Amino acid sequence: MKYDAVFFDLDGTVIDTLQDIADAANRTFRHFHLPEYEAQALKPFLGWGTAQLMKLAVPQASDALLEALQAHYAPYYAAHAAVKSRPYPGVLSMMARLKADGLVLAIISNKPDAAVQPLAEAFFSDLAALSVGEIQGVRRKPCPDMLQHAAAKLGLDLKRCLYVGDSEVDIDTANNAGIDCVCVTWGFRTREALVGAGAKHIIDAPEELVAFVEK
Repeated sequence: MKYDAVFFDLDGTVIDTLQDIADAANRTFRHFHLPEYEAQALKPFLGWGTAQLMKLAVPQASDALLEALQAHYAPYYAAHAAVKSRPYPGVLSMMARLKADGLVLAIISNKPDAAVQPLAEAFFSDLAALSVGEIQGVRRKPCPDMLQHAAAKLGLDLKRCLYVGDSEVDIDTANNAGIDCVCVTWGFRTREALVGAGAKHIIDAPEELVAFVEK
């Protein structure tokens, strides 16, 4: 087999977190008397982490306001990250199949680690060997650092790891790490957007990932 491990992005790839993110973001916007968003309208803002979410959602905000928005959003979201969020259909069985094939699985997310860990514990405790969110000293995606950090923690050769995501952030991350990337169409970007971002491998259903890895 070509790969020893599969690293997954979290939001939009293995878990549909959109509504919980929207609820927490809109609670923050209300607190600061800012316009709220429909959940679907937030999709293009997701993937780069909390700071960029706030910057894109409130483009007129000063640096001070952006810091205040993040400070209000982050603890509330971390405590409510798994209220409505659920794995996408077919994801858990796909991950179980990959693990049964002997692959090491890990979650790599730009979401704050305080929010990643309860989600990983709730849904992937028996599947993922490691879950990594934004932590101090490790640069966020699309820098390759988070993938390098995970591979080192797991004792893996990063070149034999596959990365799976749903956005241009994930494509760039894999490219920067020098590894293969598979993009999914059920997440926060359209197929057209993924193609435009340079995606080389695109799947429409979780079981297609098993076939890709096993071929």
